Amino acid sequence: MTRDYPSCQGVEERGQAEKGTFCSRYLPALLGMGLLIAAIIVIWRQFRHLSLGSILASVQALPVSALWSGVGATILAYGFLVFYDGLACRHVKAGLSWGKIAFVSFCAYVLAHNLGCAAISGTAVRYRLYRNWGVPGRKIASIVALCSLTYFLGMIGLVGLILLWQPGTIPLLSHYGPWFPRILGAGCFLALGLYVLAAFKKRAISFRHYRIEVPDWDIALGQILVSMADMSATALIAWCLIGPLPNESTLTFGSFLGIYLFSYTAGLLANIPGGLGIFDGAMMVALSPWLPVSHIMATLLMFRVLYYLVPLMLAGVLFAAHELMLKAHSLRDKSWVIGRNEQNLRQSEAYFAVRIAAGVQLLLGISTICYVVMSPIPPFSSELYAAFAQFVTLSLGLAGVVLIAASFGLLNRVASAWRLSVRVLCSIEGLLALRHAGWGTYLIVFCALLVLLPFRHSYYRKATIRSEPFSAAFWLFLALSIASLGGMWWVDLKQHLGAVWWVAMVRDSYGPGGRCFMLGLALGCFLTSWWSLRRTYLHPYYWTPHLAAAYACLDEHKRARDFFGQYMLRPDGFFYDESRQAAIAFVRRGLFILALGGPVGNPEKTQAAVWRLRDYAMQEGCCLAFLQESERCRKLYEALGLSLFYLTSDSVLFCTSEMYQTLKLELKAVLSVGNS
Repeated sequence: MTRDYPSCQGVEERGQAEKGTFCSRYLPALLGMGLLIAAIIVIWRQFRHLSLGSILASVQALPVSALWSGVGATILAYGFLVFYDGLACRHVKAGLSWGKIAFVSFCAYVLAHNLGCAAISGTAVRYRLYRNWGVPGRKIASIVALCSLTYFLGMIGLVGLILLWQPGTIPLLSHYGPWFPRILGAGCFLALGLYVLAAFKKRAISFRHYRIEVPDWDIALGQILVSMADMSATALIAWCLIGPLPNESTLTFGSFLGIYLFSYTAGLLANIPGGLGIFDGAMMVALSPWLPVSHIMATLLMFRVLYYLVPLMLAGVLFAAHELMLKAHSLRDKSWVIGRNEQNLRQSEAYFAVRIAAGVQLLLGISTICYVVMSPIPPFSSELYAAFAQFVTLSLGLAGVVLIAASFGLLNRVASAWRLSVRVLCSIEGLLALRHAGWGTYLIVFCALLVLLPFRHSYYRKATIRSEPFSAAFWLFLALSIASLGGMWWVDLKQHLGAVWWVAMVRDSYGPGGRCFMLGLALGCFLTSWWSLRRTYLHPYYWTPHLAAAYACLDEHKRARDFFGQYMLRPDGFFYDESRQAAIAFVRRGLFILALGGPVGNPEKTQAAVWRLRDYAMQEGCCLAFLQESERCRKLYEALGLSLFYLTSDSVLFCTSEMYQTLKLELKAVLSVGNS
């Protein structure tokens, strides 16, 4: 469960840093880094004697029946996830249909699975979508808390079931004999029984600043059963993909379920997107006594495709269609011309759209590189055509690298990253045509474009390359790319690779130098693109007589200037939107960035000015609040997680609920001047 408003994060973290110990501040990051390093070592040891061809052969050898069974188990797993939100919505009486609940649940869990930080990313998606359908913030917080609690209840139940059913599954406990694991399993079910018993007495669970009301007994029991069924169905996906085992194999689904839970929990603790590397390494180590490593890798690869990649792209398409339907509805509405600004403000924070586009593009970039490395080059009839095929292959690989770098720019809402991503995706479609790729690859790239195109308005920040001079790091990364490209050409000439130099460098044993230069080219291209597409550091326009006059020209009705005079306030500065047609003034008060009088200028551009001020507050580690004379732009401020408070008859304040009393004390002197 997280706070509703992200801009207060810096203040909260600052307070925690003052009170917390070294372990509470750094232990999660150190644990994640340690698990990742251990996973890299494990995977490297397993891959030393494994060839790329053996993995591809194992993937092709997977039975079609196993793939279809995995698809069915995937549908079943995501179907159970709907009941997480469904039970929570029933408890808080959200009043939403099952269709809307299913849409929110699917989008939230797909994003959490792929991008990690499930509590943060899943909360953000639920907050944006549920808030759009009129669910209050307190109820959304309760829904998030109950969904998280449901997962842990199911984990306890499954661990208890495994300890009772398969007491020898966990190696750390097997040498104590079967009685000790079974006692622990009984303890797990005893804890669940106490939770259901507490539901009869309507007690609440308190944790730090949060208070969770225990739901009715039927919902509490449903939480346990649904979560256990969900995790079992997710493990069933990988179990189906393994295919039929030899008759002499001792691996059972109960043992496999214990291995899966242990591996998934390790990936969850590391807080890495999708548990990448850690989940895979743990599964390889645990399953190696029963299955060859190549077969395990093929199973995990298809598991990630079915459970991560396909749902991510499907969720992106569904969310894009949802936003387009909202816009089409607003166009059909007769009052659209009057309420156009409010409708835009309602949709201003397309948080999920940005994250889903970045996640889809990141996976597509990785998949493009894998496609280039694994797929054979089309046969060529002449030296000229061979050179052309090699150039297309290299360009396609570099395009995948650029997509990965641009995805980080998309996460930061950089406009240049959006434009570059669209151009690279269109280029990939053309390069795939030159490679004679199958229709499925075109469809995947088209889906990525469909996820990205409708949300141009969500990308508004300037990139470093457009606002700052080239730094030494940029030239260093560019030099690495050029030097690596020259090194590949040198290896080609030295080894006399000829027309098949790409295949020789990637797959043949005598091309380690070429592979090092290829890695250097990919790394240099990634770092150059990433460095260029970083969001620029925000600097406000400070309040000078000349700039104050420019600000006054935007304030047609003199609302902001009258507000400044009423409270004897002089702004510290202001922010324009990108077109300089709208602006918003602010003053800094302690740990607060306080916007004064609301945004002024072109109504269609004011939201971008507010976004820039929000970014500045986050950059400075401050909380953002708005002090103005009326409720205008209320929808936009509520989309930022702020609440409305009436201070006087002619002044209102938008801020977070937890910061209201502190800010009111800060403004006490200002309010007394305004009242007099």
